[in-house]
Amino acid sequence: MHKFKIVDRKDDQFGVQFLYNSEIMVWSESYKGKSSAINCIESIKKNAPGAAIVDLSKDEEGKGYRFEIAPSKNGEFFVRFVASNGETMVISETYTDKRNAINCAVSVQKNAPAAPVED
Repeated sequence: MHKFKIVDRKDDQFGVQFLYNSEIMVWSESYKGKSSAINCIESIKKNAPGAAIVDLSKDEEGKGYRFEIAPSKNGEFFVRFVASNGETMVISETYTDKRNAINCAVSVQKNAPAAPVED
């Protein structure tokens, strides 16, 4: 089952995780207020389904809300979901196989809108 989880972070801040069963697929930066974490979730639910998947390792470019498949320094790949203003909303772990990074993005696109939120 996919779900969003709002997690406590240090210094009374909050973060967002998107999970499949107990595995964290993507996570957010820390927010000072819980309302900002909730806004992050609502934005992903609304904008992820129609967002493009852009492969930065192939010099593809994107605008608006988008998933970026990016190469890491160690030669692996990760996913970040970027808002229309260019800010990264969530990021994934690194994957040795680019196809797994793409599958992560597709899963968020498909499953985020109906995912429950655990606080």
